[in-house]
Amino acid sequence: MAGREAAAGLSRPARDEEAALLFEKAHYRHDPRWLLPVSPRLCLACVLELLPEPGVSLVRKKHVLSCFRDVLVRHASLTMQLVAQDQRVCIHFISMLFGLLCNVEDGSVAELCIEVLIQLTTQLKLEQTVHCLLDECHKELCNMPSMRGSLATLTLLGKLVDAIPALAEKLVMEHCDMTEHLLRGLVYPNEGVQASVCYLYGKLYSSPKAAEMLSGHFREKLCPLFLSTLDGAQTKELQINCLGLLRQLLKYDLFVSMIMNKSALAESPDGVEGPPGETSLPLVLKKLLLSRDEILQVASAHCITAVLVHSPAEHAPAFIHADIPEFLFEHLSSTSEVLVWSSYNCLLLLAEEPLLFSKCHTVYGIESVVRSLQGSLRMNNTELHKQGVLLFAEILTRQPEEIKLFTSSAMCRDASRTLQEAVSSPVLEVAAEAVKATSAFLRKDHQSTPPVQYRELRSLLEAMLNRCADFSRTPLSKRSLGHASSRGLEKAILRRGKFLLSTLEAFRNACRLAVEFQSDPSAQENPFTAPSAEKEDTLEVFSEFLLSACDSLCVPMVMRHLEQATHPPLMEVFLSILHSLFFIVPHMKEKFSKKLAASSFIRLTLELKARFCSGLSHSALNQVCSSFLYYLCINLLSAPEKTEPPSEEELSAVSEVLQHGLPQISSRSPESLAFLSDCQYVEGSARQRQHCLLLLFYLAYLHEDRFVSEADLFVAVQSFLLSLQDQGEHPPRVVLRASIYLLAVCRDKDSVLDEAVVSAIRKFLEDIPDLHLIYTHHPLLLRFFLFYPELMSRFGHRVLELWFSWEESSFEELDDIPSAGQPTLPASLAALFHILRSSPSILLILLDLIYSSPVDIAHKVLIVLRTFLRRNEDVQVGGLIRGHFLLILQHLLVEHGTSPLEASGNLPLLLSLLSLMQLRNESEQELDSMAMKLLHQVSKLCGKCSPTDTDILQPSFNFLYWSLHQTTLCSQKRAAAVLLSSTALMELLEKMLALTWAEEGSPRTALLCSAWLLTASFSAQQHNGSLQVHQTLTVELDQVLKALSFPKKKAALLSAALLRFLRTALQQSFSSALVTLVPSGARPPPTPEDTVLAPLGTSQVLSLVIGLQNLLVQKDPLLSHACVGCLEALLDYLHARSPDMALHVATQPWNRFLLFTLLDAGENSFLRPEILRLMTLFVRFQSSSVLSHEEVGLVLQGAALADFSALSNTTLQALRRFLLQVQSMGLLVDQSMAQAVQACLEGLSTKASSAQPPLQDMLCLGGVAVSLSHIRG
Repeated sequence: MAGREAAAGLSRPARDEEAALLFEKAHYRHDPRWLLPVSPRLCLACVLELLPEPGVSLVRKKHVLSCFRDVLVRHASLTMQLVAQDQRVCIHFISMLFGLLCNVEDGSVAELCIEVLIQLTTQLKLEQTVHCLLDECHKELCNMPSMRGSLATLTLLGKLVDAIPALAEKLVMEHCDMTEHLLRGLVYPNEGVQASVCYLYGKLYSSPKAAEMLSGHFREKLCPLFLSTLDGAQTKELQINCLGLLRQLLKYDLFVSMIMNKSALAESPDGVEGPPGETSLPLVLKKLLLSRDEILQVASAHCITAVLVHSPAEHAPAFIHADIPEFLFEHLSSTSEVLVWSSYNCLLLLAEEPLLFSKCHTVYGIESVVRSLQGSLRMNNTELHKQGVLLFAEILTRQPEEIKLFTSSAMCRDASRTLQEAVSSPVLEVAAEAVKATSAFLRKDHQSTPPVQYRELRSLLEAMLNRCADFSRTPLSKRSLGHASSRGLEKAILRRGKFLLSTLEAFRNACRLAVEFQSDPSAQENPFTAPSAEKEDTLEVFSEFLLSACDSLCVPMVMRHLEQATHPPLMEVFLSILHSLFFIVPHMKEKFSKKLAASSFIRLTLELKARFCSGLSHSALNQVCSSFLYYLCINLLSAPEKTEPPSEEELSAVSEVLQHGLPQISSRSPESLAFLSDCQYVEGSARQRQHCLLLLFYLAYLHEDRFVSEADLFVAVQSFLLSLQDQGEHPPRVVLRASIYLLAVCRDKDSVLDEAVVSAIRKFLEDIPDLHLIYTHHPLLLRFFLFYPELMSRFGHRVLELWFSWEESSFEELDDIPSAGQPTLPASLAALFHILRSSPSILLILLDLIYSSPVDIAHKVLIVLRTFLRRNEDVQVGGLIRGHFLLILQHLLVEHGTSPLEASGNLPLLLSLLSLMQLRNESEQELDSMAMKLLHQVSKLCGKCSPTDTDILQPSFNFLYWSLHQTTLCSQKRAAAVLLSSTALMELLEKMLALTWAEEGSPRTALLCSAWLLTASFSAQQHNGSLQVHQTLTVELDQVLKALSFPKKKAALLSAALLRFLRTALQQSFSSALVTLVPSGARPPPTPEDTVLAPLGTSQVLSLVIGLQNLLVQKDPLLSHACVGCLEALLDYLHARSPDMALHVATQPWNRFLLFTLLDAGENSFLRPEILRLMTLFVRFQSSSVLSHEEVGLVLQGAALADFSALSNTTLQALRRFLLQVQSMGLLVDQSMAQAVQACLEGLSTKASSAQPPLQDMLCLGGVAVSLSHIRG
């Protein structure tokens, strides 16, 4: 029981709600088919009877309407089935609802009625119901005495036309008088009614046909009334509906013209309001822009845009005069993206009108644009980015030059940074628009506000170039998906090309800006930079950046794009950039030109001209290519690396040839070669073209860009030269230089010029004042001139001289390299050496060069000859060179007998080479007549010198010394006789020897060494051969002994030379007919012992011995040999005069200390020739206190164990003499020791052949010629 009550209680509200939907008075009569089977259980018949019933409360009617609306929405098909069962019911239903709408005063109920009517009408889709509703509305408006109650009807009509757009035409055609009621509503003083009328008008004018039919109505009646209503609208609803109607009207040119004409009448020329009763649309929209409602501001901006799109030039002045741009610029600071975007669109259209700029609106608004763009770039709205950048670009592009856009450098800096951010955008479309804006930004009038922000410009350009580089490096999809994929690839390449073109145009504008600023002193640097600060913000630094950026970014990007496609406009811009850089950084133009030429830009430009510029096509590209090639060629010719620059006159002539010829060249390489080979008569203009082609090929080949066949070019140049000869023409020097160079570098091993061509070349060259005017430094050019005898005989000397003057190899390093283990020669020298080996007679030309060329060139030639002779010992050219040198020397002495030294400053170099040639000779070689003549001439030359002529005397003395010691005994005697006959030479030697005491250790030390060695040699040869003496030499013996007793430091070679001289004198017992030894001054009376030793004294002997011991302690190998030899000669001399004195000297205790000092060098240190000779000397004089018998035995034991094959011949000979001396002195008391010594002697005789080869006897030590055998004795 309780459960049923509870259930009943729960279901009661539901039953009450259903009861509220039913009209109880009449529901029992209604057929059940009108009852909806779904919740809410609504009976349509009850709705029809309940809604018009006066006794039913408005609340209940509203509830029923609301439920019916919900049913229409949720169960539309089911409801429509019920309603559509009877068409009369439909019409009655609509009439009843319309009646309720007209009579009800509650706004919410009216809205429900309108909504239900619209839904019924649209869902029933019955034309009769629509006609019924329209008729009811028309009737209502016609019967209405006042528009006071027309709001609901007008609202219904507006929404009905909105729901069914086709009704607009029907309404205008069938109810044309309704427009009169609409005009009444528009002037009715109720903004709600006015808003409804405007809404309905808007829907009517949204139909093009209806709009066309209403055009007269609008022109005659509606236009001024509507503008007045829009101007006076106070409520937002009316304002929005008016703007909605305006948007529809502004879609048509006709209505735009009507409205703007009406506005022009209503507006004074100054842009202020006109007479009362007239309304101007720009002023109305301006007022809406000033409102604080964002919706109205956006709508107003849209309306302005809608007007301008029809004809900016016609309608923009009206808005500009109304100062609308000012407020649009202000709205750019809004946080609303829609408002900012709308303002961008408006301003973009207004920017097409010059009046916007002349009235300085852009100057006022540019800061707003920049700040707005900065803010929008931080958002994610790509369309907003694009529109903002596009507007900025339009302003920058269209701003007149005479009106400065940026009034401060700070504003210009902000604009630059904004563009930098924009060009770095990951969205390609935004970046592309930003690049165009950057191009417009790089105008002088935009950047001329001091100080110029070069650093910001550099950052902007870097960002732009890096963005383009990133895009160009993006890999293209190469999947082969058929034709569609291929077209996609082409579009991608085209898109890249467009972006690259825009980037290059911007970069070109930057280059143009740099050129324009060069003539503006105020733009050179930032005047506000502190004097002590590093000036980076300067035009010079910016210009160098442009060059660097082009080199590192522009060129690689363009070359990479060329691998995919070639676009003439792009290449035109690119080449114009390269052309302008020649003027932007003038101090780098030569270097830049060389890099371009080495990077095949001559080939690239010619290929562009051949591909696109034939005939009259692409004349602009042809002009740019020709201009670029012209300045490139002029730069390369003005500052060549391997040839003399042409004179101003020649350069002017070449300039004229290039200016006339380059624009006419548009053929491919084979055609150009054929044209160059034309053997028929060539006229002036055609000849100029040939000259141009030759110069282009020459400059390209000069920079290793060989883009035409060498063989074909070789033939073409020959034909060209023959054509010149046939026509009696003489080519310009630059053209002749190019021709010869091309022939030289294009000639292969098998190609030989015709005799006619060689003859023509010689004839052309003979007309040149000097060969350096057409010379180009290259090994192949040298080979070319030296290959043909006709050219070598006439020009070989000068070509070689030029080759050495231009050659930049490190000759000094080459001369310092020892003969063994030489590294690879530079390619140029290797080529020269190859030529010399194939034609040794060229060495004679080199010899002439050493004699006649400037000193620096002659020095290079000498080093090269030295190196060649060292590396090519198999080439027998000694006689050839000596013979030629003899002729030179004879000519010198005959022509300049009184002062031969002044005739040629290169004579020392020739003598140095002669010495080297003498050193190359094998020893024990007979001196022929040529050699004897050379000896005579050199001695004669020396006789004309003074001791100060070191440069000549040193190589001469070396030659004389080697000639004496590097020949047979017979030849030595003959040579000595020749030299001794030269009185002048002997006098010179005497002077030189006397200078030893005053200038020892001076720079002439080397020359003094040679003088003492020569004197010793002459004395020995004269004494041994009893040669005739024509001039004696006087030497102070005391000074010689003093120099040896107290030797100077770092004078070992001089000491060795003095020892060699003293040894010779001792060996001759001071009886030389050539050398007279005299005391230095007055001496005390000699003692009996001194008389025996004369001319030596006892004290001098002892002092000399001590000096020799001191020199031995220095352990210099050469000096040690000289000391031991001198000691041997001294003891022999003493032994012959005073045996006791000799024994005293040999047995001094200091000798033992000396010997052991020399033996402390390690194991078997006694097996050194100088020590073995010293021990032999001590054994000979039985100096047991110095070297005991036991110690001799130890030495013998060590010798028996030695490896003779590892010893030199000099050591073996010294050891043999030591063993023989030991045997002869009877020191071998032990039989086993005697047998061991005998075995060693036998082993020495058998091992001598297998010993190490002897060291080179003839050496040059410190510039001094030395014979080791002469020093050792």
